[in-house]
Amino acid sequence: MNLVTTVGAFVVAIGLLIVVHEFGHYLVARLCGVKVLRFSVGFGRALWTRHAGADRTEWVVAAFPLGGYVKMLDEREGEVAPAELARAFNRQPVSRRLAIVSAGPAANFALAVLLYWGLFVHGVPGVKPLVGEPAAGSAAARAGFARGDLISRVGDASVETWQDARWALLKQAVQRAVIEIRVRDASGAPALRRLDASGLTAADIDGDFLRVLGLARFQPELPPQVGRVGAGGAAERAGLRAGDEILAIGDRPVRSVEQAIETIRANAGRPLVFSVRRGGAVVPPLVVVPDAYVEKDGASVGRMNAVLQVKPEAYEPYLVRQSHGWFESIGKALGRTWDMSIFTLRMLGKMVTGEVSLRNLSGPITIADYAGQSAQSGWISYLMFLALISISLGVLNLLPVPLLDGGHLMYYTIEIFKGSPVSDRAVEIGQQVGVALLFSLMVFALYNDINRLLAG
Repeated sequence: MNLVTTVGAFVVAIGLLIVVHEFGHYLVARLCGVKVLRFSVGFGRALWTRHAGADRTEWVVAAFPLGGYVKMLDEREGEVAPAELARAFNRQPVSRRLAIVSAGPAANFALAVLLYWGLFVHGVPGVKPLVGEPAAGSAAARAGFARGDLISRVGDASVETWQDARWALLKQAVQRAVIEIRVRDASGAPALRRLDASGLTAADIDGDFLRVLGLARFQPELPPQVGRVGAGGAAERAGLRAGDEILAIGDRPVRSVEQAIETIRANAGRPLVFSVRRGGAVVPPLVVVPDAYVEKDGASVGRMNAVLQVKPEAYEPYLVRQSHGWFESIGKALGRTWDMSIFTLRMLGKMVTGEVSLRNLSGPITIADYAGQSAQSGWISYLMFLALISISLGVLNLLPVPLLDGGHLMYYTIEIFKGSPVSDRAVEIGQQVGVALLFSLMVFALYNDINRLLAG
């Protein structure tokens, strides 16, 4: 069922984003009077074809789904009847060609704004940005963080949820500087914490950078329950069942999910005695031997292949719902889209300079995995995933790389200053460079995907 959900969510996401992107090109081309010959979702052999519209445009769904294109009337690609020369793309003023090419990425940004607007109007649930006990000796501990601190501002950004706080912290962390964080402590008094992120490495940014800084989300002291139990894992072998309440591990009472996870992680291959309440009654102790799992940094940690959780109603005091009015949400949506776009560009730049690991590049396998996970988490998570991927697609297509929209925009910008089109030879060389670069990026992204699969 999970595989079906993952594949279905991925197909819907990719299909929607391609259609939106190409429809941007199509719509502006039509508005500029350019004749559109074909609108294709996917490449390669046509699986479905239909002709429609005054120009009998060919609408195609093709076999290879990772992309699409809009083919316009163009003298460079075939003979054009004299009566239709005015409708050829290559005969259009450079301003119109710029508009047509820019319309694809613009459509992706518009989709993200629309999705964020709808989410902000409806309301987005989140967790209050409460801080847990910082790790001893960590940057968070040195900054003076204490359990129960409520984050209200990170740098210049106000935050309402832990998700907001993590996003704002990530943007600051990539600068590897001291981050000013305003909080209200457990007594409600305002305070300023200065978190030193200068020690973070590229690998830290790629992984759980908050754990490295010692900053953890607040976990209320509530005994965890076992949710889903994975087949063949340590939990199933020990006899744990969904709904079991974990009271203690060894002689130490368990008061939070976080505490239980930390104990399991620290005891790979070692027997742990679980005290468990099942159906209101305490059952005989169960012995769990966590399986050893090697993380990216080479450390071996324990896992028992089960989800630990608490009753949803127990978390209600720690939840918040972000909701805004119709007009206010427009500004929020525009701001979020702009913020994500700029950060994506900065991250790409830092990958080039080596400040951020290239392992952040993801291919279709990872995207499909995220699509499935977000879909299983609910429609709000899935729509937020769609908005994020739509922004990423828009930014990627604006990069000045031949074959991408940004490459064409680069040629047209040169044409404006040069006074004449870029030579065919220059375009040909650019295409060869673009093919090599995009192929290399695709191979590297797939390599990252396979590494993630092998690492679980």
